[in-house]
Amino acid sequence: MGSFQELVANAAAEYGLQLTNGQIAAMDTYYRLLLEWNEKMNLTAITEPHEVAVKHMIDSLSCYREEIFTAAARIVDVGTGAGFPGIPLKIFQPELELILMDSLNKRLNFLREVAGNLGLQGVAFVHARAEEAGKNKQHRESYDIAVSRAVARLNVLCELCLPMVKVGGWFIALKGAQYEDEVHEAAKALTILGGKVADIRPVSLPGLADKRAVIYIKKVAATPPSYPRKAGTPEKKPL
Repeated sequence: MGSFQELVANAAAEYGLQLTNGQIAAMDTYYRLLLEWNEKMNLTAITEPHEVAVKHMIDSLSCYREEIFTAAARIVDVGTGAGFPGIPLKIFQPELELILMDSLNKRLNFLREVAGNLGLQGVAFVHARAEEAGKNKQHRESYDIAVSRAVARLNVLCELCLPMVKVGGWFIALKGAQYEDEVHEAAKALTILGGKVADIRPVSLPGLADKRAVIYIKKVAATPPSYPRKAGTPEKKPL
């Protein structure tokens, strides 16, 4: 089976990514902390080493594009959970200014420990629901990139994420098997919120046959002030 370091290095190489020894070691530390904290709180159902390497670490990096994730970019990971995709992206591109946002403070406590252990600089932690953050001038239209993975269907996610993205910036959603349906169903939300699908990249992870894709949405117009609606409404009454 090999060590986690070997598994993540091999999976990255198979996917076409070159990781440094330092990046591989950082992912290994992250994995150990994930297992340790997962015993006391529910962070992930995926704990088997090869699955974590592929379905968490490499999947998180599947959205990386050099021309978007530039050195000075401010990126918010909305509903970051156990830190995916934000932490692997930060390990891969250390120059990013990363904001990890989650509605559960105990998850952020875990992520603070991860960032501290890995010596990550330029990481901030925001305890907030996306609906509230999107109304707050500190976050509204202030990020170059918003990323989100496995949080909600795309029409809901657009309302949670696009209000935080600057005009000209990007909202990037990592989606599973139903991504084509989700893109279709999000058309109205995108029109209202100022987003436009710029690219859809199907993703094929090493050793997995499942369908997934990364949706790149460009923020082309300012989001109207009435969005996002109050907490809970986007899920109950999607646009």
